[in-house]
Amino acid sequence: MKKQLFAIMVVLFGISELTAQHENAFPVQVTLEKGIIEGLYDTHTGIQKYFGIPFAKPPVGELRWKAPQPLDAWEGVKETKAFGPRPVQAMVFGDMKSRSNGVSEDCLYLNVWTPAKRTDKNLPVLVYFYGGGNVAGDASEYRYDGESMAKKGIVVVTTNYRLNIFGNLAHPELSAEAPYKASGNYGQLDQNMALKWVRDNIAAFGGDPNQVTIAGESAGSIGVSVQMASPLSKDLINGAIGESGAAIPPTMAPVPLAEAEKQGVQFLESVGIQSIAELRKLSTRDIYEIYTESQRFGFPMVIDGYLLPKPLTDIFASKEQAQVPLLVGWNSAEIPGMAFTQGPITQDGFVAKVKEAYPKDYQKVLELYPHSTAEELQWAATNLASDRFIAYSTWKWFDLHRDYSDQPVYRYLYSKIRPPLRDQNLMSGLAGGTVERNSDAPPMPKAIGAPHAAEIEYAMGNLHLVDDYAWTAEDYKASKTMQEFFANFIKNGNPNGDALPDWEAAEKNDNTSPVMIIDTESKLTEATDDARYEFLDKNYNN
Repeated sequence: MKKQLFAIMVVLFGISELTAQHENAFPVQVTLEKGIIEGLYDTHTGIQKYFGIPFAKPPVGELRWKAPQPLDAWEGVKETKAFGPRPVQAMVFGDMKSRSNGVSEDCLYLNVWTPAKRTDKNLPVLVYFYGGGNVAGDASEYRYDGESMAKKGIVVVTTNYRLNIFGNLAHPELSAEAPYKASGNYGQLDQNMALKWVRDNIAAFGGDPNQVTIAGESAGSIGVSVQMASPLSKDLINGAIGESGAAIPPTMAPVPLAEAEKQGVQFLESVGIQSIAELRKLSTRDIYEIYTESQRFGFPMVIDGYLLPKPLTDIFASKEQAQVPLLVGWNSAEIPGMAFTQGPITQDGFVAKVKEAYPKDYQKVLELYPHSTAEELQWAATNLASDRFIAYSTWKWFDLHRDYSDQPVYRYLYSKIRPPLRDQNLMSGLAGGTVERNSDAPPMPKAIGAPHAAEIEYAMGNLHLVDDYAWTAEDYKASKTMQEFFANFIKNGNPNGDALPDWEAAEKNDNTSPVMIIDTESKLTEATDDARYEFLDKNYNN
């Protein structure tokens, strides 16, 4: 009887908690270009929240594998108080924690947090693109929540975009039916459509359409670099923040249209589909299962002559990118060293792998990645793995914009090591969260730096929403610093502000340009690793 009573109390307490959340808010309506929406005004925080706002027609039926289409106007009031569905995706990264309303091809929804009072206008705007390798991700995740940044006086937008086979499939038949005679890049065109929506509607939330900063991490950062380079988007943005990723070789770089179309043809042939018309007739389930059974990791972005007229390196070198301030960086240990050594990290194993990867230049590589002591060896393997994975391509983006722009470029290295997990039955995942520990899996090595995606909740001020780790005062201090840097940059195109370390912009053609080390005690220092990136630059471009 006591157990039953306790269970009832738990249920009632949960219901009262949900009710209390609604009791803290009252409905608010906003008139947009296509109709009226109704969100919630939180009286405890002063933040208005509008979730699940459509920004394009649902990309279903005949609109599958087409550029996003403008919405039709609607009658009455559309409720926008709950996150819309996330894009169709498999559990590629089991550590992503979604708050969305299911999974659907009908996924083109965005979310807005605004601090604007009735007389406020022209507030700075942040549009954030989630990561996930262009195969997974969701704008509703806790770590991307916009309330904390909105409290800094910023209107925050997080937006969905199509993924995997739905977001990047290219095919000659798709190119033939498109008015711009190309295919693929649907997810990136979704990002562009979200930016157009911001231009046309953000003033209704108190935002300034002429002060829009785009930001993202990993694939989201790659998306930022693409939108910065695209003639379709470059005039829609006024600043850019990139966290670990750029659409530059060797990681997730766009391929020529002919190559992307060839991959699409080969894929359809491999699964016994005769045409795009046949593929369009299939159900979401059938396409999902066909794609997941193929074990493909998505499809590449495309140099399509429309969204991207040429490779990013050429666009930036021609000064055709958005001429806006850029804040960009990566993490100190993006990926474990074993990703390079493909086994335990030993002196002999590391040297052998270097000789295998760089047969003509292995001596130079061994000099650039010192490995004499046990500690040096761990860092050598980690640094080389991280550089090859995503650090070099992000550096190249940084290097191009500082050399081919008169706008300030600020560079960081995020180095805060996360605290232990609260639940020892869990382990850190690849995309930033946690997954259940596999008893058969070898134990992960002790972290020597900040891994890929670890900075997101720090930068967005969301440690309190991510309860997997036993956060300490040091974590909250690092988060406060990083969020203040980001907020200042979004407001002013400059991360500097009171009570923060001075952050100088990078100088052109200077391999000792300053880099902000973001940690418990953040500090500006001269870059010491650019010789590595200059070597890789020559290696990738020869």
